Amino acid sequence: MSRRKARELAFKVLFQVDQVAADPHQAYQYLQQEDPLADKDSAFAWHLIQGTIEKIDAIDAIIAGYSKDWTVERMSSVDRNLLRMASYEILWGEEAQPVVAIDEALEIAKKYSEPASVGFINAILDKVRGELT
Repeated sequence: MSRRKARELAFKVLFQVDQVAADPHQAYQYLQQEDPLADKDSAFAWHLIQGTIEKIDAIDAIIAGYSKDWTVERMSSVDRNLLRMASYEILWGEEAQPVVAIDEALEIAKKYSEPASVGFINAILDKVRGELT
């Protein structure tokens, strides 16, 4: 469960960066003060944040290639940032477990997005997982 909290924290930071150009480090520190994570989970969350931001152009290009009806910019910020974070974890995560990354993204989507978004996110991430083969 603590990895889920780490992913949720990372998602919240990425959402803030996307929506209001927040400084990722400051947003991360603020959220850590609100609900602290254990050191290893905190490190995992920061790794997801940094990696997603560093690879954002490549990630957006991959997502755009699989999303025929929606540009990345037109997607809701929740969906866009969940797709970005999970795609980073699937493709570049140090301990990548694609099925787990997808499942966790779907659980976070159920909490923060629209019900119809869960299927959309699942379909895109399943195609992203196909990049590994």
